[in-house]
Amino acid sequence: MTSSNPENISRREFISRAFKAGASVAAVSAAAYWAYDARVPRGTEAGDLVTLKDYSAPKVEGQVMSVVKGADRSAAVNKAIDLLGGIHRFVKPGQRVLIKPNVAFASAPGVGATADPALVAEVVKLCYKSGQAREVFVTDNPINDPESCFTYTGIAKACEAEGAKVVLPRESYFKPTTLEGGRLIRDWPVLYEPLAGVDRVIGIAPVKDHARSRASMTMKNWYGLLGGRRNLFHQDINTIIAELAAMMRPTLVILDGTMVMMRNGPTGGSVADLERRDTMIVSTDQVAADAFGATLLGLSAAELPYLQKAQDAGCGTCDFSSLKPLMAEVGR
Repeated sequence: MTSSNPENISRREFISRAFKAGASVAAVSAAAYWAYDARVPRGTEAGDLVTLKDYSAPKVEGQVMSVVKGADRSAAVNKAIDLLGGIHRFVKPGQRVLIKPNVAFASAPGVGATADPALVAEVVKLCYKSGQAREVFVTDNPINDPESCFTYTGIAKACEAEGAKVVLPRESYFKPTTLEGGRLIRDWPVLYEPLAGVDRVIGIAPVKDHARSRASMTMKNWYGLLGGRRNLFHQDINTIIAELAAMMRPTLVILDGTMVMMRNGPTGGSVADLERRDTMIVSTDQVAADAFGATLLGLSAAELPYLQKAQDAGCGTCDFSSLKPLMAEVGR
């Protein structure tokens, strides 16, 4: 019988174990590489470049941002949108709407790593019933397997029940884009197909701690529109988030601060990482929304460099108080 004492392992056995360990690491690395590259368009040329259009709605002074306190997400988002003029201000009859929730991980909705399925479904319902949208699509390019993410989070089932079409990413759906004046988004694949035929885009994201950017909110949510080896952008996380905000000019952003992931983000994994804030933020200014959301994490806008970068790029304002947010409470 061979002893389990490490000192008694033979040279041959040591080499065998080392080889197996190395093979395992190589396999994992290859799998990770494929996971990042699997949905990358190949053979694209400069002539294929696309530009995302401006999906923003006409501005209304005094109705740029609303903040509603309450534990009921559906009631809170309805009230927040009503304060800004109602969904009919943003979605006109016959329009096609794309909702981009954070569906990055194949995790249960209760851990707060992704958008809440009931909240996303409520926005789908609003677009159809009150906005009289012609079609509503829901899409994301998750970090984990897309089908698993949409299934395990409950977002696919909840949205399809309200009549939305869930669009999973395919290689052919990506087109290269270059952000004018951008340093990172240059000839980079973006999930263009779901965006090409819609009139309005609504982003929905939870407030989360993030290991690299310190906070993941509505601007970081557009990361899910990128293809390719986008993990490379983590080396300059503040620049890529600001460029994403410049690339995507949404109709509306919804920032869910009902349960906030205070630590171990962006994946979390335990309800112990969450703290109740009962806050719903809706805004046509994504920079202002994230600046307010930062306060729920105990941060100031100055502590998140990408906010200033986005403001400097003309994407919005860090000074959310200057917008005089409309405030309300529900269910109390």
